Amino acid sequence: MTTRPPLGSPSLWQAVIDRAEARCQCSGACGKTHAKSGGRCEHTQGGWLGKHGGTVRLLAAPTAPADMLLLAHESAALPAARLAAWCGPCFDHARTAARRKAPPAELDALFDI
Repeated sequence: MTTRPPLGSPSLWQAVIDRAEARCQCSGACGKTHAKSGGRCEHTQGGWLGKHGGTVRLLAAPTAPADMLLLAHESAALPAARLAAWCGPCFDHARTAARRKAPPAELDALFDI
């Protein structure tokens, strides 16, 4: 299967995916133990997510939970060393977990009296 990189920075994405050997690098940040696959997610680029999931398209996304809270353009500026290969489901669950653990945002001063 031919892999088409995303539009943003194909060379950066390819470097991250190559380093991960085209396999999701989640080792439990999503809330799953991935016990059946040795502690690391079993999804590989171009593989199958399941009956209703479709084809796996790995993302090059932040590794650290704090970086997962960055805006998309801030995440795109991260170096390859701070990025990991993620399947969609693992990244979504890991980002949700990071949001839950993050301190509450400061209220806007507009509402101060």
